[in-house]
Amino acid sequence: MGNRGRPRGDRDESGDAGAEREREPGAEPAEPGGRAERRRLARRVRRRRRTRRVGELPLLVVVALCIALILKTFLVQAFFIPSGSMEQTIRIGDRVLVDKLTPWFGSEVERGDVVVFKDPGGWLGADSVQPAEDPVGIKQIKQTLTFIGLLPSANEQDLIKRVIGVGGDSVKCCDARGRVTVNGSPLDEPYVNPGNAASEIRFEVQVPAGRIFVMGDHRANSADSRYHLDEAFHGTIDEKDVVGQAVVIAWPFGHWHRLEQPATFRMVPDQARGGRRAPRRRRGGSAFA
Repeated sequence: MGNRGRPRGDRDESGDAGAEREREPGAEPAEPGGRAERRRLARRVRRRRRTRRVGELPLLVVVALCIALILKTFLVQAFFIPSGSMEQTIRIGDRVLVDKLTPWFGSEVERGDVVVFKDPGGWLGADSVQPAEDPVGIKQIKQTLTFIGLLPSANEQDLIKRVIGVGGDSVKCCDARGRVTVNGSPLDEPYVNPGNAASEIRFEVQVPAGRIFVMGDHRANSADSRYHLDEAFHGTIDEKDVVGQAVVIAWPFGHWHRLEQPATFRMVPDQARGGRRAPRRRRGGSAFA
């Protein structure tokens, strides 16, 4: 009768069994490329990719930290403002970004710039407020982020003030209308904290070459150059102690704005040149708003 009357499934099974028998020892192995083989290869590739990504992660972290450290050292650094000496331009708790790059290309400190500089000695005082101690772990994380420039330091021994006069300038307070003058030119100072006089302290200073005369915008609450007139160099700061120019208030977002040179300083004659101050390369844009 042959296969007649036998179920179709039985024929298939017997056929498969025959095929298996044909592949018994001594027969050639099946050609690769079946579905199971492709799945095994795909799983192997995925494992290799995961292993490669995990191995590259530490390298990427190290590269990112190195880039951040370079940015802090040579380009831009964030600073925390702990005092009100620059109100209302810069408020307590603000974070400012300081440009440290352009001085490398010969850019000079300008009148009207807001600059961060190292304490020349005794300006901060021994009783300056220190931040509260952080718990173990948090302290180390903050120190690391501060070191690489991703977090502003709350205990830097630096100050922030506005440059009123540069080397060769004659800075005086005050004229008949109570205004500070630079080389005889009175300053229009809308940035001074409301209700403050231009200065309650009378002074006249000839700024030595390579130094700057600085004042805070909150004139009634700023121990600036005026409070060190009886010291060497009459309270002026060595330009070498300038860390950089504050270019923007980065935090909080609601107080974000650029810090530009007020227009009044552009009208000051250059005492050293005996005429109008020649324009220099600027690190900012338009006049202070």
